[in-house]
Amino acid sequence: MTRRILLLSVSAGAGHVRAADALDATVAALAARGGKVEARHLDVMDFVPSSFRRIYADFYLGLITRYPRLWGMLYRITDDARPDAVVQRMRRTIERLNTRRLRSAIAEFAPDAIVCTHFLPAEMLARQIRKGRVTAPVYLQVTDFDLHRMWLVPGMSGYFAASPEIAYRMHAVGLPRERVHTTGIPVMPAFAEPHERAALARDFGMDPLRPAYLVMGGGAGVGALDELADNLLSAGGDFQLVVLAGRNEDMLARLRKLAAGKHAGRLFPQGYTRHVERLMACCDLAITKPGGLTTSECLAMGLPMIVNAPIPGQEERNADYLLEQGAAWKAIDGVALAWRIHALRNDPAQLAAMATRARAIGRPHAARDVIDIVLAQLGHR
Repeated sequence: MTRRILLLSVSAGAGHVRAADALDATVAALAARGGKVEARHLDVMDFVPSSFRRIYADFYLGLITRYPRLWGMLYRITDDARPDAVVQRMRRTIERLNTRRLRSAIAEFAPDAIVCTHFLPAEMLARQIRKGRVTAPVYLQVTDFDLHRMWLVPGMSGYFAASPEIAYRMHAVGLPRERVHTTGIPVMPAFAEPHERAALARDFGMDPLRPAYLVMGGGAGVGALDELADNLLSAGGDFQLVVLAGRNEDMLARLRKLAAGKHAGRLFPQGYTRHVERLMACCDLAITKPGGLTTSECLAMGLPMIVNAPIPGQEERNADYLLEQGAAWKAIDGVALAWRIHALRNDPAQLAAMATRARAIGRPHAARDVIDIVLAQLGHR
């Protein structure tokens, strides 16, 4: 009998979707090897009214972009709020009333198990579980190195923690110990595969023998990507810089102009890619915002980081975890970033130690471990 696993994410930030994509790809790989399992990935935001999407996802993205300090304050307030507080009950009621189409889609797929990579669908399903309307086991995957109160959804068959500390915090707040699993945050299977640096570097036109640093986003504090690249490369030093511009075509054009001119042979701009692991394999260090998924991908590759411009709340706590574990340094602005790159370039032993720590806490097989646990528990039902 083929087991059906439904994956529910929310496109309020890319991390929740990418975690579900990783689980989906893992199931697909298992099925390709003859496993009797299939998955379907649904984004909850595709099943809600546009008004709810604007409030829930678009408002969140606008808030963290324009008013990050306000978001940080809301993050702390909601983390301190009791689950039975009036505002919390109102929030759950509004969410429930706006997800009726999703409930129909779930019923149509008739899953044997459900894995949520965001607390919204988990909260909605918790009520259905209590009323006996959902009998399939429901699991919740935390996608940051932090445990906000909203992730504490009762009635789940299992909880997947990003780190041993998060698992401990889950135990401390009363989640059943036997239901908490320390798996890490799911990343795509490609991050667990071996990569040959020299061949990949040559494919990108890079020198495999020269140090290379990967910039994965500017953000507040370090300036525009083209200015950042120009400043870092103009400061001197024998290194290469790979800069991801994503879908920002204007920025990509400006970076390519620099790469064709004053920084020829040292600057390698890249647009949107689904194979960032290949670029990571060519580099010695990543410069990135500390999102849960991005940092988990770096850790899976054993790639040390300089983190910058964390969003107050979850990203600040992600940064704290990485710094405590010795896998990253933090730069508060462009000047600090330039100094840290210079310092690490002149101290290869320190950079190597950071890479060792990143590899030690990385969990490249997190997605596989999650699916294995779900299937094992289905086999015992």
